[in-house]
Amino acid sequence: MRAVLTWRDKAEHCINDIAFKPDGTQLILAAGSRLLVYDTSDGTLLQPLKGHKDTVYCVAYAKDGLWSPEQKSVSKHKSSSKIICCSWTNDGQYLALGMFNGIISIRNKNGEEKVKIERPGGSLSPIWSICWNPSREERNDILAVADWGQKVSFYQLSGKQIGKDRALNFDPCCISYFTKGEYILLGGSDKQVSLFTKDGVRLGTVGEQNSWVWTCQAKPDSNYVGVGCQDGTISFYQLIFSTVHGLYKDRYAYRDSMTDVIVQHLITEQKVRIKCKELVKKIAIYRNRLAIQLPEKILIYELYSEDLSDMHYRVKEKIIKKFECNLLVVCANHIILCQEKRLQCLSFSGVKEREWQMESLIRYIKVIGGPPGREGLLVGLKNGQILKIFVDNLFAIVLLKQATAVRCLDMSASRKKLAVVDENDTCLVYDIDTKELLFQEPNANSVAWNTQCEDMLCFSGGGYLNIKASTFPVHRQKLQGFVVGYNGSKIFCLHVFSISAVEVPQSAPMYQYLDRKLFKEAYQIACLGVTDTDWRELAMEALEGLDFETAKKAFIRVQDLRYLELISSIEERKKRGETNNDLFLADVFSYQGKFHEAAKLYKRSGHENLALEMYTDLCMFEYAKDFLGSGDPKETKMLITKQADWARNIKEPKAAVEMYISAGEHVKAIEICGDHGWVDMLIDIARKLDKAEREPLLLCATYLKKLDSPGYAAETYLKMGDLKSLVQLHVETQRWDEAFALGEKHPEFKDDIYVPYAQWLAENDRFEEAQKAFHKAGRQREAVQVLEQLTNNAVAESRFNDAAYYYWMLSMQCLDIAQDPAQKDTMLGKFYHFQRLAELYHGYHAIHRHTEDPFSVHRPETLFNISRFLLHSLPKDTPSGISKVKILFTLAKQSKALGAYRLARHAYDKLRGLYIPARFQKSIELGTLTIRAKPFHDSEELVPLCYRCSTNNPLLNNLGNVCINCRQPFIFSASSYDVLHLVEFYLEEGITDEEAISLIDLEVLRPKRDDRQLEIANNSSQILRLVETKDSIGDEDPFTAKLSFEQGGSEFVPVVVSRLVLRSMSRRDVLIKRWPPPLRWQYFRSLLPDASITMCPSCFQMFHSEDYELLVLQHGCCPYCRRCKDDPGP
Repeated sequence: MRAVLTWRDKAEHCINDIAFKPDGTQLILAAGSRLLVYDTSDGTLLQPLKGHKDTVYCVAYAKDGLWSPEQKSVSKHKSSSKIICCSWTNDGQYLALGMFNGIISIRNKNGEEKVKIERPGGSLSPIWSICWNPSREERNDILAVADWGQKVSFYQLSGKQIGKDRALNFDPCCISYFTKGEYILLGGSDKQVSLFTKDGVRLGTVGEQNSWVWTCQAKPDSNYVGVGCQDGTISFYQLIFSTVHGLYKDRYAYRDSMTDVIVQHLITEQKVRIKCKELVKKIAIYRNRLAIQLPEKILIYELYSEDLSDMHYRVKEKIIKKFECNLLVVCANHIILCQEKRLQCLSFSGVKEREWQMESLIRYIKVIGGPPGREGLLVGLKNGQILKIFVDNLFAIVLLKQATAVRCLDMSASRKKLAVVDENDTCLVYDIDTKELLFQEPNANSVAWNTQCEDMLCFSGGGYLNIKASTFPVHRQKLQGFVVGYNGSKIFCLHVFSISAVEVPQSAPMYQYLDRKLFKEAYQIACLGVTDTDWRELAMEALEGLDFETAKKAFIRVQDLRYLELISSIEERKKRGETNNDLFLADVFSYQGKFHEAAKLYKRSGHENLALEMYTDLCMFEYAKDFLGSGDPKETKMLITKQADWARNIKEPKAAVEMYISAGEHVKAIEICGDHGWVDMLIDIARKLDKAEREPLLLCATYLKKLDSPGYAAETYLKMGDLKSLVQLHVETQRWDEAFALGEKHPEFKDDIYVPYAQWLAENDRFEEAQKAFHKAGRQREAVQVLEQLTNNAVAESRFNDAAYYYWMLSMQCLDIAQDPAQKDTMLGKFYHFQRLAELYHGYHAIHRHTEDPFSVHRPETLFNISRFLLHSLPKDTPSGISKVKILFTLAKQSKALGAYRLARHAYDKLRGLYIPARFQKSIELGTLTIRAKPFHDSEELVPLCYRCSTNNPLLNNLGNVCINCRQPFIFSASSYDVLHLVEFYLEEGITDEEAISLIDLEVLRPKRDDRQLEIANNSSQILRLVETKDSIGDEDPFTAKLSFEQGGSEFVPVVVSRLVLRSMSRRDVLIKRWPPPLRWQYFRSLLPDASITMCPSCFQMFHSEDYELLVLQHGCCPYCRRCKDDPGP
């Protein structure tokens, strides 16, 4: 900072106060009893103002007035002491008063005291001057206070002190801020005006006077200062703030607010602020080092890490010593001080290690790099001498000497060239080795070499930026400021106090190299930064110049895969030994669209076929014909095919079809016809094709099938003899009759027909038919899966009659699979299990309907019999869907109605141990109470009779559905569930089913004999056998006569008959369940021939004949297996 005296004048009396006009054009001062008005531009006294009879102590320009014309008088307020100074806040709401007793009073505009600040010195430290900071950027109002305790302090509006008191060593008489509040002016008994920061850090002296300074003010919005003294002197100074900064590559450090240093990364735009709290005099930066010179010391900082983008600095060393120097340079381990003609090298500890004495004044110094501790310095002198100095060497090396003084220097990246700007604004470039002047350019004030390109430099001057590549003409563009660095495509420019990175495309120098076919050099320039268009131009030029390496790099930049493939293919051909550059260039021209030039080169290189192929690919068939060989049919066919492709692409499909057919390309013709849905043309092509041409015929059939012409597709498949595809066609089009007919002729396609047919049936909810189709196709696993799913669904939906039917079908399916010896035992177990479930669900259907429907279709006796049957038949694990509550509830209800009170009482007792649904709760509770009023016995009419031993069985049988005496299983009607008058018998060992049938069918007269029964017991079973004797008398039936007896054992003894007994039986009295293998047939004898019993020939369930006929009339089929009455038996 320098203060330059602009003008000075002297009045007759002491200058008590000065004030600037708001626009800064005039200065008014109070001198004795007069006011003097000066022109600030040249110090001319414009006019003296008279009228005051006594001394004027204060002057000010009005801004908003303290009172208005409407007020008749000024309001007055008393104070505790003499008021020496005052100052209003920026918004005019508060007034600060400085008093003689050392107290500061802050009042509102009504005069009410809001804050009272008592200074430590009291009356010994009168408050001589105060001023509010005018800055609008501060969040709080800040009051600067100067007292005669020789201190300056700062306070907030609330009265809170900011920081500590700062000692002045003189009595202050005036204090004032610059317009924006960045600096403070202080004057007083030290006979000078000092400049301070807004925080109270002294920066320097504005001007020394011959007497006390009573007033000082800064001109609004400028760096001019007015000073008034005790002896009447008025002085006007201009403050010049110099730029203090340093630059190394992409890091720029500069001074801010006189006491701070900001380091800016020019590439990433990151900034970091270092607060020094003292006047920053010099800054130097190099690699990871930063040196800051303060008035009494030098601070050396270093980066935290070696990261190129790291912006965190820490103090490495402090040199506590005052230095006077013109320039400051920092290296890895040293600092360099420039003092006029002398350079001093100091270690970071402050020890002087070396010193160099120059012949002339040093004008420029720069670190040009090197190993730590051995860095090189480039030094330019006023006498034109340019030196290179190494930090560890006492001897300076003279690079060259020119006639004019040096202003700026820079050395190229390879250290082979030197650029100098002299005092005549000329840029001179020298070869360092030969000392030869390579070229010079006028109008330069600074110069910088490109750190990434040896032959490029830039210089600025006259408002222009000049870029020079090699020896080519200069490229110029407008730019304000000084060039201080050049890295790649970025130029660092210093304008006023700020530095900026300007992105400059390197297009102009690149084209200069291209004009001379210097492709590699042009590529190096392009790498610094050019547009995509420039990269493409470079790539094309290099390609046409057959510099494939450069072209490849350039095309990679623009990501042009097409040209990269071309270059790659050319490189492969060159590796194989091809050297014909005309052929390579022809390929390049063809890629660039220069087809005629390419054709000429193809022809010249003897590759006319390539020209033909090129024109054909381009659909330029007229030009292609010029390169056809002498009637080569292959080339002619290829040309026709290409022409057909072209016709197809330009939406002329019919012409393309005709051309393809004439060229023998039937597949492509078929594809076009198929895509356009031309069925007639497809049929014509298919009929004209030979049956050996399978591929086009197959394609024809495929398209005909897609176009809903299955008949023509079938015709094509028949022509090919492809029966499998024909079957698939019938299946896909669901033409099942044709498929079945084809399957009859060719059984090998049975699976291909019936499996899809079954799947189609299942998809259309025809599951039963689907199951039959799976079964017919031999897919037992799928058939069983369908049945199981149907069964589960029926149970889940409470369709128990359907569940019974599906379980019966499952059982028969398992019986069919059981014919396989490997699965016999497993499948027979499942057969009996499913048969049992079918019987249970068939009976439970009536119970469920009775409990759910409002009206019952079954007689009470039937419901009673069914519920007893189910209660005796249910296993421990009740099957899914069957409710034991409903069975017992029905049994109890019907037993009570029919007089079986004991059984009803038992059913109600059982219900008490089960969870009862809410809807049955009331009925069951009522039934439980009312049954207690009934007798404790069952009606004898309901007691079941065993037709073998004539034993009356109890209604509640612990053994289940067998006789308690003879253990003979009861045979139940599948409709009314009455016990049928049937007894199962077994054939004597050695009698086959066929023989038994023949013996029963004889119907011979019964001889008189005495048949005695013989009971034979062994370890495994008991057998009841009818024995024939010659002494028998009478004509009784040997089967029926011996059935009633008392059995003492607990094991069941089956009835086994001999041939004689079989002959005595009537065919109409015997019912036979003719099970398929591996099961044996079952034989039953009716003991009441007059009571007719009917057995379903499919499911072998027994019915009373009248019931069966009625049910068949109602349903049209067997109620159990749903076999229609017209269907033949199994």
